[in-house]
Amino acid sequence: MNMDSGDQPDFTTAPVQEVVAFDVRHLSEQQLAALGVSHIAYVKPVMVNGVQGFAIHAADGTPMAVAGNRDVAVAAVMQHEMLPLSVH
Repeated sequence: MNMDSGDQPDFTTAPVQEVVAFDVRHLSEQQLAALGVSHIAYVKPVMVNGVQGFAIHAADGTPMAVAGNRDVAVAAVMQHEMLPLSVH
C-alpha cells in the first residue's frame, strides 16, 4: 500500500473481537474454580520418592505431570499452549 498515491487502508477486513468484562466478585464457586483451567498451569517444586522434581498442576489443582527440572516442566506447559505460573 502506497499512502502517497492516495490509497486508503482497508480496515473492513480485520476481524472484530468482542471484549467481555466481568466482575470476579460475582462468580460462583464453580465458575471461580474453572477460571483459567484450560489456560494456566502451576509449576512447583516437589519431592517424589526422595528425588527433587517439579510438579505441574492445572489451575483447579488437578495434578498433570512431574518433570525432573523446572525448565522441562515450563517447556511442557508451554508446548500445550498454556501459561506456566510458579508456586513456591
